[in-house]
Amino acid sequence: MMSKFGRLATVTFLLLASGLAAHAGSADKPKLILQVTVDQLRGDLPTRYYDRLGKAGFRYLWESGIVYPNAHHGHANTETIVGHATLATGTHPAIHGMVGNLWFDRETGFTTYNVEDSRYRLLTAGAAVDAGTEIDPTQRAARSDGRSPAAMLVTTFADELRSNTGGEAKAVGISVKDRGAISMAGHSGTAYWFSKAGGEFVTSNYYRDEYPAWVTQWNDKQLVKRYAGKQWQLMHEQDTYLFGDSDDREWEADVGGFGRVFPHEYGPGDSRYYTTLLTLSPAGDELVLDFAKSALVEEQLGKDSVTDYLSISFSSTDYVGHVFGPSSLESEDNILRLDRTLEELFAFVDKHVGLDHTLIVLSADHGGPDAPGYLNSLGIPAGYIDPDSWDKAAAISRIKAKFNIDGPLIETYEHPYLYFSAEVRNNKQIDQQALEEDVVEELSRFHGVSLAVSSSALRRGNLPDTDIYRAVINNFNTKRSGDIFVVFEPNWFIADFDGLTVASTHGSPWNYDTHVPLVFAGVHLQPATIERQVETVDVAVTLAAYMGIKPPSGAVGQVLEEVVSRK
Repeated sequence: MMSKFGRLATVTFLLLASGLAAHAGSADKPKLILQVTVDQLRGDLPTRYYDRLGKAGFRYLWESGIVYPNAHHGHANTETIVGHATLATGTHPAIHGMVGNLWFDRETGFTTYNVEDSRYRLLTAGAAVDAGTEIDPTQRAARSDGRSPAAMLVTTFADELRSNTGGEAKAVGISVKDRGAISMAGHSGTAYWFSKAGGEFVTSNYYRDEYPAWVTQWNDKQLVKRYAGKQWQLMHEQDTYLFGDSDDREWEADVGGFGRVFPHEYGPGDSRYYTTLLTLSPAGDELVLDFAKSALVEEQLGKDSVTDYLSISFSSTDYVGHVFGPSSLESEDNILRLDRTLEELFAFVDKHVGLDHTLIVLSADHGGPDAPGYLNSLGIPAGYIDPDSWDKAAAISRIKAKFNIDGPLIETYEHPYLYFSAEVRNNKQIDQQALEEDVVEELSRFHGVSLAVSSSALRRGNLPDTDIYRAVINNFNTKRSGDIFVVFEPNWFIADFDGLTVASTHGSPWNYDTHVPLVFAGVHLQPATIERQVETVDVAVTLAAYMGIKPPSGAVGQVLEEVVSRK
């Protein structure tokens, strides 16, 4: 395996080759880099319904771009912030620090939400996450309404682009999710995300002291209300869908009266769950697209000789996958509607910038498993796990007795990490390594657990050289990771979101979670399909090589030579 320094040497060589030669003049550089990240877009989903896609959305990318059908995340905890940060920085969570949507901060004694930052308030009062309307438990765990990218420990491609141009390049990140926008915009760009509580796009005063006029005007239009009293209906006749005869399945979740059967009612615009329901459907992506259009025009992206950067993270695929499962009628219709959204996006970019002047890269922060109910119906073993019960298990009780632990052994489980209680960690009479080894041995016997790895073993590095162990190592950050890393058996996972049992949840090192699409298109790239396996850490360094600038500070990926050589 090539070392980090070997990879950086390769990056440096290609930067010199492509940057100094091909990109010596600004005329050779794109006017805009458009990075599209689709949340929970498993690698097979765009082509699963290929025969019914339009000509200018996914098909434009797959038939005009450089396609890497065997792209994977190389880390073990495939969650939203982890994947977005990896795509942005070109490195693994062990280095960029975003080891999970949540981690337990041992210094403060509280669980931390990845982009929360009490120093930076939201510009819109009352637009913070509201537990009454929010389905995402990672958001509810945040103790502060403030947001910033400060927890990311290295630079992103957007940061390097702005640094290289003396701050002249503009960098904007947009998403329904704060973590989807903030991670991609980096430390120096500007991020906007959708507030379910406020029903508008917001940012924090980390980025700006006040909204630009165009943001205020967009929010004042209250486009969110256009779905009030309406329904999410199928695009086509139901019998034309692969899952057309499978609309009502018992394992699908009914959130806020949204139902399990088409059509899905959004309800009145002032209802408690209204804005949440928008994000559980293609409406969420449509709102993001409309806001991104305004950003492109009003920020004058791609309008001068300096290359600008626009990141758009579409989140509906993730929410639909959680609630209904990837193999559902809802997911199928959502993919077809996402295809139409992409077609509209590319047409708009072509009109205002020109696709010949735009470098597009599309990927995903992670994939996702099928719902256990669906897999069980096919005879495939699958099910759910409840880590909250572990501290009460007989095996853990025996360990507590062995080490004379009176109180709780486990402080919390923040996927995929088990954290010991402060009393246990601070007890000098306890051999921490021996304790970890005993817990690992017992956890490995628990139903649904495939592998448990102690932090002591990860620090020592004396682990088997397998893909799974390497993925666990890539996820290990000494300050933020827990005492035990837990890998569930394939198709077994936690499905409880604050009391709501959802259809499926990602976050494993198995192929259904790591496999994502990766396509580069635009700027006269010649179409090609590259079958070798590549990793998502390669994206940021490839963008840097294409632009002839230095890669992000922690980058370990390898330049995808086909992209920089097929101009």
